Amino acid sequence: MRNPWAQTGNYRTSYSQDASLFATHRELLSLLLFLGFLLLLPQLLSRTQVFILDLILVYSIAVLGLNITTGYAGLINIGQAAFMGVGAYTAALLAPQGLPFWLLIPLGGLVAAFFGLLVGIPSLRVKHLYLALATLAFQVIFEWTVGHLPLLKQGGAMDMPRASFLGYEAGFRNHFHFWYYASLATLVLLALFFRNLLRTKYGRALIAVRDNDRAADAMGMDPGRTKLFAFALGAFYAGVAGVLYAYLSRAVVIEDYVFAHSVKYLAMAIVGGLGTLVGSFLGPLFLVLLDVNMEALSNLIKALGFSVAGVDVASALRPLAFGLIIVLFLMFEPRGLYNWWRIVRSYLRTWPFKY
Repeated sequence: MRNPWAQTGNYRTSYSQDASLFATHRELLSLLLFLGFLLLLPQLLSRTQVFILDLILVYSIAVLGLNITTGYAGLINIGQAAFMGVGAYTAALLAPQGLPFWLLIPLGGLVAAFFGLLVGIPSLRVKHLYLALATLAFQVIFEWTVGHLPLLKQGGAMDMPRASFLGYEAGFRNHFHFWYYASLATLVLLALFFRNLLRTKYGRALIAVRDNDRAADAMGMDPGRTKLFAFALGAFYAGVAGVLYAYLSRAVVIEDYVFAHSVKYLAMAIVGGLGTLVGSFLGPLFLVLLDVNMEALSNLIKALGFSVAGVDVASALRPLAFGLIIVLFLMFEPRGLYNWWRIVRSYLRTWPFKY
């Protein structure tokens, strides 16, 4: 009897294998071992390092949503931070009313999905640069609205209450650890949904519309409905990330959801690899660690008082390095870190043999 898990190279060789979430038993076992390592990791790190891991997990959720909209559907979205802000401000308004955090996480995502549906309406008529301008317009409208609404303290800090689950309170001492496990559980669930989505007709429709919407229409798909679905689902992921970030930072301020952060999330998707699941994790991991190291280097330069022609080198170093990294990836590795991971994975699959 033929082994349904048999593989040749990177290709699946049976229907049961193609229908499964994981190509091989080894892949599933590797994932379970890695998740076990992630569960133990916070116990080995300091509070500051756990906070950095929290940021990586939250950013990964936002980039997952961006990969659905931009990576798979091909719809340029430069307003992901605004959708995160919608989720964060939803939590800031409802959390003081006594709603539990586990209910606010999907609720913030649903509110953001509603706005994503509205923002996706222009995609029915425009595409490419014009669509990017439409998402930019939503980002600007969001920032202006928050900055002028007294209900949202005109963009000022809105404190988030402490969260508890089964009597376990996320207080000051265990705050980062609590939200590490909450963010990790949320990310795993959303990542599994993301991977399973691509095996359905809706996921295949996203790719078909991205490649050629007229051909997709001729094959019986509805490009307009698919684009709205992509915007709504991508915004849902961003709204969930916004709620988690609001609880993690213990406050909601407009500075965390401005245009510069939308550019940062898009850069994470590009560096990690657009349209890839693994790239949604590699991009945030790489850029967050780069930002931490740049911050340490900037503080060192600032302490030394080094400057060139009156320019504060410490302040200019981080955005300069950030922009340079994006340009280099676009020029020399447009497929992002995912391509490096794919090469290493292919090598390890046959190691120690050459073929």
